[in-house]
Amino acid sequence: MEPAEALARIPGRESLAGAPALRLGGLTNRVYRMGEGPDVVVLRLPGAGTEAYIDRAAEAANARAAAAAGVSPEVLHFGADGVMLTAFIPDAATMTPALFAARPGAVERAARAFRRLHTTAAPFAGRFELFAMIDDYLGHLERLGATLPEGYHDVVAEAGPVRAALAASPVPLAPCHCDPLCENFLDAGERMWIVDWEYSGNNDPLWDLGDLSVEGEFDPDMDARLIAAYFDRPPTAAEAGRMTIHKAMCDLLWTLWGLIQHANGNPADDFWAYSLGRLRRCRALMADPAFGRAVAAVAGRP
Repeated sequence: MEPAEALARIPGRESLAGAPALRLGGLTNRVYRMGEGPDVVVLRLPGAGTEAYIDRAAEAANARAAAAAGVSPEVLHFGADGVMLTAFIPDAATMTPALFAARPGAVERAARAFRRLHTTAAPFAGRFELFAMIDDYLGHLERLGATLPEGYHDVVAEAGPVRAALAASPVPLAPCHCDPLCENFLDAGERMWIVDWEYSGNNDPLWDLGDLSVEGEFDPDMDARLIAAYFDRPPTAAEAGRMTIHKAMCDLLWTLWGLIQHANGNPADDFWAYSLGRLRRCRALMADPAFGRAVAAVAGRP
């Protein structure tokens, strides 16, 4: 489906069908800025095959809840087919790792946006549960006849103590983005906005911080600023440990996501190389002695 065709099907937006369309990017979906002046909107067209692993009804509910909390742009239309129309945020920079490092206060604005989401948004539809998602993705890859990188199942087994530590010290779940790619953040200077709620759900809030750290290639100083701004105080050992754990676990999960993109023939990137890189980074972090200390802190062990 092309942008003009999608807009022609949205009641009240037919006039935008002939408006200029500027491609904004997206790894699995196609996103466009449509229109000019005060009538500018953002159109999202879902990628091929995404219906197999994205719950669009949950995404629609969560995107609206995030917008009501003032964290995400207003949802103007969300179709059963996954076509979405949202308000456009003017004068906002689409973030990248380089911009997070360079823009003063960007890390802290992202932390405050997370805190607002986690503490003020209405409960989300669905639960983002790491190990259940790993099982689901593995099943989907098996149905696709896809190949896993050597050693993936070994890493899942090595993550057993992580699963036990998290289970032993549960935290209240909160509405979470769960897929905080840098490009899902729009920095308007005074405020950071978050978009793209495909993988959102109720989750451990520290997942969002750990995943952003990985996606943004944060250094230790940026990590420290992120978690301190989030809590508005220095974190406890258990809080910092949860963030460290989730930095590794997000790579473990998104390795499988990349393999699904590879199996689906997604041309946006070399997803086999992407998956191998994710898995290598996960293994390196889990092999660091600091990771073992983080797991112990979360489990409440000295």
